[in-house]
Amino acid sequence: MMLRFDNVGKRYEGGREALSGLSFELGYQEMAFVTGHSGAGKSTLLKLIALIERASYGQIFLNGRNVSRIGRRQIPYVRREIGIIFQNHNLLTDRTVFDNVALPLIIAGHDRREIQKRVRAALDKVGLLDKERRYPLMLSGGEQQRVGIARAIVHRPPLLLADEPTGNLDPDLSREIMQLFEQFNQVGVTVLVASHDLELITRMGRRILVLDNGRLVSESNVAPQVVPEEAPA
Repeated sequence: MMLRFDNVGKRYEGGREALSGLSFELGYQEMAFVTGHSGAGKSTLLKLIALIERASYGQIFLNGRNVSRIGRRQIPYVRREIGIIFQNHNLLTDRTVFDNVALPLIIAGHDRREIQKRVRAALDKVGLLDKERRYPLMLSGGEQQRVGIARAIVHRPPLLLADEPTGNLDPDLSREIMQLFEQFNQVGVTVLVASHDLELITRMGRRILVLDNGRLVSESNVAPQVVPEEAPA
């Protein structure tokens, strides 16, 4: 298994439990979705995988390794196996598209030639090779999201996480972004997407994990009737 949650919970200060007794598995080269109402725990789940936050109890296994027990110094090495895409892009506005995508490779210590090769390959995959010298604020919202995707895949991670990646996009752009994820999955990348867009993810025909108040209440290939939320978790 690429990913396994074993009775995982997350409590915040004040006693609020964002996730409770969560157990599920995600296979190698699988693509799946997490959905639920606003505040159901979707974003928290992804943050625990990426070790942005730590579980209060339970165990999380990533690629056979128990990441619940690793120390802080090991976290950056675990994150090299993960590509993370945020709804709000988190791009550096004073850096070019090329420099934004190159950042993970620079941090990892790759040489200049390798960085140029990988960045241009990633931009080509998302259809932005001709925009590498532009700055994020010169791009549309959909293009900015594609830059975020290129940055997430440039170091060729085996696991790709996306937190509401289509939340600010129109339906046509949303479908294009999901098709990109499918393409990555088809070449062997494991993909887990958190989304409240039930209509869109149901069409994808993949496994859907449904959260309700931090608990896993359903697993299926067809999304249940849940009232869509106004804003993402």
